[in-house]
Amino acid sequence: MTHNQETDTAAMNMSTSQFIEDQVTGSSRQLNEMKTRVTARDVNVFYGAKQALFDVSVNVPDKSVIAFIGPSGCGKSTFLRCLNRMNDTIEGCRVEGEIRLDGQDVYDPKIDVVELRARVGMVFQKPNPFPKSIFENVAYGPKIHGLASNKTDLEEIVVTSLKKASLFEEVKDRLHEPGTGLSGGQQQRLCIARAIAVSPEVILMDEPCSALDPIATAKIEELIDELRANFTIAIVTHSMQQAARVSQRTAFFHLGVLVEEGPTEQIFTAPSDKRTQDYVTGRFG
Repeated sequence: MTHNQETDTAAMNMSTSQFIEDQVTGSSRQLNEMKTRVTARDVNVFYGAKQALFDVSVNVPDKSVIAFIGPSGCGKSTFLRCLNRMNDTIEGCRVEGEIRLDGQDVYDPKIDVVELRARVGMVFQKPNPFPKSIFENVAYGPKIHGLASNKTDLEEIVVTSLKKASLFEEVKDRLHEPGTGLSGGQQQRLCIARAIAVSPEVILMDEPCSALDPIATAKIEELIDELRANFTIAIVTHSMQQAARVSQRTAFFHLGVLVEEGPTEQIFTAPSDKRTQDYVTGRFG
């Protein structure tokens, strides 16, 4: 190789690394300017005498996707369920610390938990449509929360929600057929439409693609990317590739501890903690 070629190669390598650094820095700057939607401070969770989470603190920016990653049993789903008090349904579970949604303490005794779960919707690991028609699955939430004053309003909410969930075109001719008759991927999108129908501020997703095939998974990931224009999304995933594809920020949990959180590019390319590095490179998990 000539001297000029060596110089060109070195310059190319430098410009590539500078490009990656600029991308990470740019993403970080952009996210720092975002409004924080959810704030968690020193969150500890106990199941009876066993402690599952230790002093977890994290900010969730508005209109973005944050992915919670880590090995099985590391506490990521436990933390996700703290955000809309789903852990209240587990006997013996105790949550300490502070979680605020738009500055309001979600564990304040005056908080209406039903209203909170409308503001912070949830999509579970396995699709769980109600044993009702496709229409009634989506209409259920708006009905019980009084969001529609008449039948026309209700129909508009249902159609809009199905469209936002990229499902309407596939089901528009069978809205009154059972939701349980849809494919797995369609059922999961129906559950997302059901969550959207009550106009939440935050959508929690607990491994929403783990029961789906690759084609259905790709549709859900595409949908997540579209939804973040209007919603704050927190997703638990075992797939690091999925976290890299759909999220702007990533939080790595290990043994109940939030080890590291930051821009997704940084977590996957230049993590600051060795445990994160070992996990994302496949040394354990």
